[in-house]
This record gives sequence, structure tokens and C-alpha cells, in this order.
Amino acid sequence: MREIQGKDVIEAVAGMCVRGNTELPADVRSKLERAMAGEDSPSAVEVLRQLLENADLAHDTKLPLCQDCGLAVLFVEVGDDCRVVGGNLRDLINDGVRKGYAEGYLRKSACDPLTRANTGDGTPAIIHFDLVPGDKLKIAYMAKGGGAENMSRVTMLAPAQGWEGIKKFVVERVAEAGPNPCPPTIIGVGIGGTFEHAAKIAKRGLLRKLDDVHPDPKVAAMEKELEEDLNALGIGPMGLGGKTTVLGVKITLEPCHLASLPLAVNVQCHSQRHEEVEL
Repeated sequence: MREIQGKDVIEAVAGMCVRGNTELPADVRSKLERAMAGEDSPSAVEVLRQLLENADLAHDTKLPLCQDCGLAVLFVEVGDDCRVVGGNLRDLINDGVRKGYAEGYLRKSACDPLTRANTGDGTPAIIHFDLVPGDKLKIAYMAKGGGAENMSRVTMLAPAQGWEGIKKFVVERVAEAGPNPCPPTIIGVGIGGTFEHAAKIAKRGLLRKLDDVHPDPKVAAMEKELEEDLNALGIGPMGLGGKTTVLGVKITLEPCHLASLPLAVNVQCHSQRHEEVEL
């Protein structure tokens, strides 16, 4: 049984919080650059230019990419042949979030849902655990801002609605969201499971690289079709019009009950802030 020190978990999570909020991932930057090169609209080109300039400034100054540093969401894969010593894993992860948001001067947005009283330290984080084979601990961090998260939806379609019903719901959701989630966005789509599981897999899909191709050709074709339909809406960067409404669509399918067709759309803003570590 391999042992992982609790202090290493804290430092790893804290570092991800800071880097994730100040460094735009290379795949996102590349997609923004390609989008700018392919735009005809002067306003779209200028918005994309400003987004890239903002990323450069965040990198140089170590200031956040966005004032909304999000709620910390973490997907944690725990190897069944490892154990964490020096504290409870959930508590250690929250300690890491607390440390990272303090040291990085990141805005703390966690609050009571009714009184709206801020918790003051960015915690508690939203943590999803999964037990996997092996002796490693893998932690993926995502900063989920309010503007994009507020535009996300879960629905229960009738099985007979099928792919056409799924596509219709996703397109309508992005169209209704308009400029609110700070497009160009990345769209995670979860199909299957149950009501709550569809939302989880939709969000987990956002951890994929923008330039990857789904290993299932059928799903890859669905992602391409949806991306084309969403960009045809013409909402464009920051809602000012253009060819680039979304940077990518990531679909996750899992089996569901024969009487159900759960569907979740999780919207992420252009500032796709995420980091991963393996201990």
C-alpha cells in the first residue's frame, strides 16, 4: 500500500488553484488564435484579440484571468492501492483550496445559498471522488464561474426524442444563454445515467482537451455536428456577433434507465481554467 502525505495534497491543490486562475491552458489559447484568424467580423476579431491580451497580462502579472475566480470543483481519482496519511482527504483538499485562494489573492465566492453570507475562504469545494485501480492519486481542479454555471441546465427527455431532441435542447440552451456566459464558450454535454449523474459527466467532460477527438467515431461526429450548429447561431465572442460562439463541444454518454433519457448541458466560459496533478 503506497502512502501519500497529506501536506503534499495541500500543496498540490493550492498550486492548481493559483495556476488554474492565472494561466490560460495552451489548447484554449490555440483555439482562440485559430478562431481570430478565421473571423470576418471586426468586433469578433477585436474581442478575441483582447482575450489573448488578457491571458498574456495574467501570465506576466500573476493576476487572475477573470475577477470571478469561481467555485472550486475537483474530480479526484483515488487508487485502491494507495492511502493518504496525515489527515482526511476531503479536509486536506479543502485546506489546499483555502491556501491557494488566499496566497493567490483569488476572489472567494462561496456563500450561504439563503443568507448569502460569504464563507470567507473559498471553501467548501465541490469534490467528486472515484475509486480506481492503482497506487496513484489524481486530482483535477476546475474554477467554475457563476456566469457560465448559471446558464447550465439538466432535463429529462423522453427516450423517443433521441438525438434530434438532444440537439434541439442544447442549441436552444446556448441560444437562450446568449452573451451571459462570456462566449466563446465550451459546452459539456452529459447524456445518460440519472438526473444528477448526467450533470456530473457533463462537467467532467470539460476537462478534456479542446483539440482531442472522441475515441468513438459516432460521438465524435455528434460533437462536430453540435459545434457547427452552435457556431451557426452567430452569437459570437461576447455576444457581439461572429463565427465563434463555442470553442468546442464535449459529449459524455453513459447507460441510463430504459424509461429515461437524462440530458445535462454544462456551460464553461472562454476562460477554461483547469489544472491536473498526479501524486
